[in-house]
Amino acid sequence: MRKIMVVSVNWLGDAVFSTPVFFALKKQYPDARITCLCVPRVADVLSMCTAIDETIVYDEDGADRPLIAKLSLIRRLVRGKFDAAFILRKSLSRTLIVMLAGIPVRVGYAADGWRWLLTHQVPAKGMQEVHRSDAYLRVIESYGVPVSDRSCRLSASEDVIRGWRARLLSMGVKSEDRLIAINTGGNWDLKQWPVERFVDLIKEIYARKLGKVILPGAPKDLQRVKKIKELSVIGDDLMITAGDTGITCLAGLFSCIDTLVTADTGPLHLAAALGVRTVALFGPTRPEITGPRGQKEGVLLQKDVKCNRAPCYYLECKDNQCMKVITVEDVLHVL
Repeated sequence: MRKIMVVSVNWLGDAVFSTPVFFALKKQYPDARITCLCVPRVADVLSMCTAIDETIVYDEDGADRPLIAKLSLIRRLVRGKFDAAFILRKSLSRTLIVMLAGIPVRVGYAADGWRWLLTHQVPAKGMQEVHRSDAYLRVIESYGVPVSDRSCRLSASEDVIRGWRARLLSMGVKSEDRLIAINTGGNWDLKQWPVERFVDLIKEIYARKLGKVILPGAPKDLQRVKKIKELSVIGDDLMITAGDTGITCLAGLFSCIDTLVTADTGPLHLAAALGVRTVALFGPTRPEITGPRGQKEGVLLQKDVKCNRAPCYYLECKDNQCMKVITVEDVLHVL
């Protein structure tokens, strides 16, 4: 097999979870060129996977939504003369594109009504109860590709890392300082630790001289981060980088820190895959499904609150006890 296409998943954490697929394929087919078809939001993540030779961005909700754009993509795939395509998530539209591109081997999960689009159908039974990474690996394993390493691996750009080291030095961070990043955001509210807990944690880190703290985050996190800094009364020694956009930028920062404290969200899995020690705060989600699988062993904090929904995705929850029950001392104990 000389040219392999992998049709990727849609979200940052899931893209990280898919990285063992590429390394296993590269090990099985060392001379093959591996191309990943992905949506724009995960392109930067996958560019840091050294087992991927090329990414093709498919903006299905934007530039590639018109039929003429899809036909252009299909023609590009035809010219690529791929031997096989591994489709990591169930998707009629992407499977149809791969079939119309004439890729002879098409492996993936299928639904009733369009199984015929695939040449090799992956059994979906029990898929919802395994780790996301294992679900993606099942696609290639079903085709006979062995998997010897299930860890997620990414590598940040050396140029970006050097830029961050210089920037941190200008912010007063010395090479001997222990740098702790605290990611206060999350893609939905119930996975977030209360603001006052972050404030108390930061105060104790400085009081006990455990290190210096930096607060990363997306632009949408900036207001929360500023509030945490104001309430913590630490001053300029508490650094804010929230609002710096781009996964490549965030990966460079994470490559310069010692520990990341965060809830179950994309930056957790990014940091773990970069080999950063993580302290993960889990509440309503299931670590056996979405727990970090990085290069270095981290710490996962989750408590049983005897909730008949736990773990859950119940967005209407009023008290969020599963996150509130994690204390500042719990985190300090493992820092």
